[in-house]
Order: sequence, then structure tokens, then C-alpha cells
Amino acid sequence: MARSEYEERYINDCAPALSKQFGYKNKLDIPRLQKIVINTSLKEAAQDSKVMDVAAKDIAAIAGQKPIITKAKKAISNFKLRAGQPIGCCVTLRRKRMYEFMNKLVNVALPRVRDFRGVSVKSFDGSGNYTLGLTEQIIFPEINPDKVAKVFGMNISFVTTSKTDDECKELLKLMGMPFRR
Repeated sequence: MARSEYEERYINDCAPALSKQFGYKNKLDIPRLQKIVINTSLKEAAQDSKVMDVAAKDIAAIAGQKPIITKAKKAISNFKLRAGQPIGCCVTLRRKRMYEFMNKLVNVALPRVRDFRGVSVKSFDGSGNYTLGLTEQIIFPEINPDKVAKVFGMNISFVTTSKTDDECKELLKLMGMPFRR
């Protein structure tokens, strides 16, 4: 199976640089990207189920893989929400699709964000993972802005094998993530 451009970039450039910077002796200790999780939830989906179908179709176009529909675990009367009601969708990308999505996000989608100055460095979780929030799905090239009925945001989580936030930040920076200065 042929490797993607970003996977080659990790193997040839990122891994040796991380090994040199952090002094890893074992090749398996070098941090790597495990998976990317794209998640969205829509409050309008509680009243109109067609909104969720449109959102799932958009997420599938963006990720290249069919999302799962997430349902409410318990009823919350203030939000007019019943247990088992669909409220969001989620997709987990691994291996080749993960690297393809990373390439598309860094090189195509993020530069299309209006007044983009880089992504925040404050979104690390303390365990070596990073979450990025986007306010609209129309920055991705697969989405036609003229045909979008509902603009929705999404959370994109980068799950890595790194043990600290510094290792994760350096890994993502070497892979092309444009952090704010």
C-alpha cells in the first residue's frame, strides 16, 4: 500500500527531528498521530431530523468516511431533549485517511478562514492531545457554499502518542500546523 505525502513527511522529516530534539533512543517512543476525531453537534437536530442528515452528509464529504450519529444519553427538559434523540455526528479517521485529512486541513481549509492568524496554542489537554474548533464547515473545498442550508461548527481532535503537550505541539508544528506566535 502506497503511503500518503504526509505520512512520508512524518517518517522522513518529523520523526528524526523529534528523536533528535527529545533524545528518544527507541523508535517506538517517538510521538506520532494516532487518530483524528471530527465531531459536531446541532441543537436544531432535536426539533428537525433533516438538519442532522445534512450535517452528516457534509461531515462525510469532508472526512471521506461515513460518520456515526450520536444520540442524547439522557433527557434534558430545558433543552427540549429526549434520551436517544440524535444530536450530533462523529467520525474517527486513522491511517491514510487521517494523513489525507491533515494535509487538506493544513494546506487548504485553514488558509481559507477569514482573518486567519494561526491556531491557538492553548487547546492542549495536558496528555499530549490537541483540539481545534472551527466555526463553519464551508472552509473545506468539498462543501459548496451556495448549497449550504445550515452553517455549523465542528471540533477536530488530534490524538497522539506523545506524553506531554510540548511533544504534541512540536509534532503538530513539524507536520505543518500553523500555531499562533
